[in-house]
Amino acid sequence: MIPLTAISDHDLVSLLQEGDENAYVEIYNRYKWLLHTHAYKKLGDRDAANDIVQDLFTSLWSKREDVFITTTLSAYLYTAVRNRVLNIIEHRTVETKHIDSLLNYASGYVAATDYLVREKQLAAIIEKEIAALPPKMREVFELSRKSHLTHREIAEKLDISEETVKKQVKNALKILRVRLGLLIYIVLITQL
Repeated sequence: MIPLTAISDHDLVSLLQEGDENAYVEIYNRYKWLLHTHAYKKLGDRDAANDIVQDLFTSLWSKREDVFITTTLSAYLYTAVRNRVLNIIEHRTVETKHIDSLLNYASGYVAATDYLVREKQLAAIIEKEIAALPPKMREVFELSRKSHLTHREIAEKLDISEETVKKQVKNALKILRVRLGLLIYIVLITQL
């Protein structure tokens, strides 16, 4: 009897189709490392390459009666490995896109919501502190910062000197810096 190692791929496939386990083992031994190396080069992942080869040979045995090879056995096996590698790459790409999309959505949603809440809290605190300024100082400050008037325009409108306007704005900023500095710090600490 001729050893299986000396039998051609074509004859091994015929024996495989008849259910010859030894022919299956010979095919496995001939191609497992070549196919594993091919899959590993494409994926860079030994476990995935092992899984592909195992899946291919499991499928080859379970569908042995229906195997129809129009080329060589090696071409058939390489094509099967290539298709499995492409499926894994496609799956990984889709998975990565979904994960990235989810992370971007989640981080954007949290950041935007968190930012809006803090912005509203801070705006309310600033408005409260501006309202607590002395009336004339508040009026000058609001014309400067909210109405965006120049010092000259404020002076003309309120019939006061430009120097008084500068002094009122400077003092308002000094008061707000002291009051808001501590309050902003407290808000930020309580939010962390």
